[in-house]
Amino acid sequence: MREHDDDRSGRAHAMARRRVLGIGGALGLMAVTGLSTSAALARRPPFTGAELRSAVPLPPAFQVSLPLPSVLAPVSTSGGADRYEITQREATAEILPGVRTPLWTYEGAFPGPTIESRRGRPITVTHRNELPVPTVVHLHGGRTPAPSDGYPTDLVLPEGWPDAHVTHTGPGGPGHGMHDPRAVLTRLTRDYTFPLDQRPALLWYHDHRMDFTAPAIWRGLAGLHIVRDDAEDSLGLPAGRRELPLMIADRAFAADGSLDYPALDPALRRRPGVREAYLAGVLGDVILVNGAPWPVHEVDAARYRLRILNASNARHYELEAVSDDGRLLDLVQIGADQGLLTAPVTHRLLPIAPAERYDVIIDFKGVPVGSRVRLLNRLGSGRTREVMAFRIARRASDDSRIPRTLSTDLPIWRRSDAVRVRDFSFRAGQMHGGHGWLIGGEPFDPARTDVTTHLGDVEIWRLVADVHHPIHLHLVGFRVLSRSGRPPLPHDAGLKDTVSLRPAESVEIITRFDGYRGRYLFHCHNAEHEDMGMMANIEII
Repeated sequence: MREHDDDRSGRAHAMARRRVLGIGGALGLMAVTGLSTSAALARRPPFTGAELRSAVPLPPAFQVSLPLPSVLAPVSTSGGADRYEITQREATAEILPGVRTPLWTYEGAFPGPTIESRRGRPITVTHRNELPVPTVVHLHGGRTPAPSDGYPTDLVLPEGWPDAHVTHTGPGGPGHGMHDPRAVLTRLTRDYTFPLDQRPALLWYHDHRMDFTAPAIWRGLAGLHIVRDDAEDSLGLPAGRRELPLMIADRAFAADGSLDYPALDPALRRRPGVREAYLAGVLGDVILVNGAPWPVHEVDAARYRLRILNASNARHYELEAVSDDGRLLDLVQIGADQGLLTAPVTHRLLPIAPAERYDVIIDFKGVPVGSRVRLLNRLGSGRTREVMAFRIARRASDDSRIPRTLSTDLPIWRRSDAVRVRDFSFRAGQMHGGHGWLIGGEPFDPARTDVTTHLGDVEIWRLVADVHHPIHLHLVGFRVLSRSGRPPLPHDAGLKDTVSLRPAESVEIITRFDGYRGRYLFHCHNAEHEDMGMMANIEII
């Protein structure tokens, strides 16, 4: 990691240096992942990771109905704030037809229940941990005070868990423990307070326990949180049953119906990490949408609003909507991670990396009744090419619209506003005698401050990757300024909190560190990379 004053005159030299760093990282990764030079660099492989194959028969696509997560009711709405309660517990569910699968859940369901809230109306969520391991909850995309942001060592300990066992072994295995003197532990329950002083957007909440985020999310600890406001409600966008939240995630199933995952410690108690073949990321061979395999959903011949989240650990998607007669439908993007765009952007192909969200309108009006529109993944092969389908059930009236102007409150930050520019490399490396994933050549250490900034400072960050790294900043949204010295891509529009770095690519982002003081994170949201060292601390003072 490197910080300096804005050096526009030296930008060409810095760009060349960053490309060399990216190439070196990718070459070093070949020994870990088996990627060849051409695959890692010239061809830019469509994914980073290795795929698990399920050991149970898989159902045909587009036979299971799309489930819609339940909306959680508050237990209290007094005093100008809403209070919710969520129990984290083990449950079983029929994900594959006729097969029972054990899960770790929020309120017994995967995905967990959706929380719907209003901009500027605070909420408190009390989480009760009845799982066999410690947990942490992070509201991804939330503008959250540091004590409630879900720092990875701020554990909620289950009943009977000894305090002596909370020291983290680290990705190098036992004997490389890291102690966090600032960790705040609670037993059984914890209150997370979210002011929600932020733009309306699709957020999501998930486990963020240090070293074990990836297997915890894989086992089911993820749910949606939608923030709304009056301005968005007045736009006339598709609403009600024509607004569909879609959590896309890949999984694999063992012979006994359980979720297969290559953890070194299947109990997820002491030793973090995955088997060596999966160090670059764990991919499943079953595509789930809202917890159902390749589902189908009946729709009217009308506009629908799709609130799409990629909740996969490591899988990237390029989504396209294809009718039965082979016609590509427009995917009209109206929002990004942090809410509405200024104006719509039309795509035929929409890439989405882990943890990214896209708010998309699709119009089924011209599709014949009785036919289908399939949502496909151009980066998949075989069964992972299919995602879900929509069956056009009936003609219907439609008074929704897509305004030319969607919002007027997007922040405008200019390069000249930045008080500093920082460089960060994201690449594979050695840590504690084993393979890991590093930021600026360093593995994560909760006791080390990597970045210090002042509340209100505007900064430009220049990020460079060896292979795919979806980079997420806690607390703040950002704008994408460039990709490898060229303009941003169409899907980079709007305010984001996660940006997809492709192999050997550099990306510039700009943000303002406002909201709250305290300790926050930035990290790769390939969850296996995150667990194996690819996180860093930001201290906002």
